[in-house]
Amino acid sequence: MFPGGAAVDGLPKLGVLLAIVDFPLLVAGYRAVIDAAPDLRVVGVVDSRERMREQIAGSAADIVVTECLPYTSAGCASFQAIEEIRAARPTVRVLAVECGCGSQQFSLAIRAGAHGFLTREAAAGDVLTALRCISRGETYVSPSILTRMVNTYVLGSTPGVPDDPFDALSERAREVFHLAAVGHTNREIARTLHLSEQTVHNHRANVMEKLGFHDRVELLKYALRRGLIQGTEL
Repeated sequence: MFPGGAAVDGLPKLGVLLAIVDFPLLVAGYRAVIDAAPDLRVVGVVDSRERMREQIAGSAADIVVTECLPYTSAGCASFQAIEEIRAARPTVRVLAVECGCGSQQFSLAIRAGAHGFLTREAAAGDVLTALRCISRGETYVSPSILTRMVNTYVLGSTPGVPDDPFDALSERAREVFHLAAVGHTNREIARTLHLSEQTVHNHRANVMEKLGFHDRVELLKYALRRGLIQGTEL
C-alpha cells in the first residue's frame, strides 16, 4: 500500500487500487495521473492475480481499476475478475480498462459489475473523469464507444463496420462457430475441419470476442435466434 494524501477542502481523497497485473507501464501511467489529481490517490497496486481478492478485501480503496483480459479456453477472464472484485468488496466501484480484448466487450464488463469502461486510447483527462463519475454513482463509458453505440443503435449503422459482428467473421470462423454452438469440443472441431486444436481455439476465442459472448450458452442462444442452427442439430 502507498501512503494516502491530505484531504482536499476538508474531504478525504478518493482511494484508488490499481489491479492491472499484466501491464506495469499502464500502472505507472495511471498512478502518475491519479496521484497528481487533488482529489484522488493511489492506495495500492495488486501484484499478482492469485492475491487479487486478498489485497482488494484488505484495502481501503473506494475504486478498483482492473484490466479486461482476452478470452481463454476457460472463458472470459475479465468477466470472472470483475465478479471476484465485487465479491471481495461489494461496495467498491470498478473501472475496467481495455487491455487485451476488443472494446466491444465493454458490455460484458458492465454486465459483470463494472461501473465504467475505458479504452486503451483514453487520455489522462478521461481517466480522471471516469474515476470521478463512477465515484458519484454514475456509469462511465469511453466517448469512442458511446459514438459507436449512437451510430449502431440510434442511427442504425456504423460507417465502415458491418451491422452485425457475425457478418465480419471469416468462412472458417463461421464453421467453427456452428460446430461450437451445437456442442462440439475443440478436439472434435479440429478433427472435422482438419485443423490443429490451437487453430480451432484461436478461431473460437476470436468468435467469442467479436460477438461479445463469454460462454457457449450465449453462443447457442444467438445461433438459434438468428436461425444459424436448428433444434434438431442439438
